[in-house]
Amino acid sequence: QVQLVESGGGLVQPGGSLRLSCEASGFTFSTFGMSWYRQAPGKERELVASIAHDASSTNYADSVKGRFTISRDNAKNTMYLQMNSLKSEDTAVYYCNARRIIEFWGQGTQVTVSS
Repeated sequence: QVQLVESGGGLVQPGGSLRLSCEASGFTFSTFGMSWYRQAPGKERELVASIAHDASSTNYADSVKGRFTISRDNAKNTMYLQMNSLKSEDTAVYYCNARRIIEFWGQGTQVTVSS
């Protein structure tokens, strides 16, 4: 069955870094565009970053440009999100998304930025 499993979330101080991972199984990972979304309490889910199936292009929300980097390793069926210079407003549950006509979602991983 299709699985997207996020990991790497946690509690970090402002200015710190975290690296999220999304491990995929049950579908042909290398043919799907992948994205990270996040949802903060009381807010709608928003797109954070996306990457083409072959990593030829990436896109970022303005709020994370220059601080976050999305990448993928198709040999390992895994996508990453390197998050640097974290701010309190980055606190949210981060979700992994796979899309190619149909889409799949992970269960999410909590990221809390607080001193």
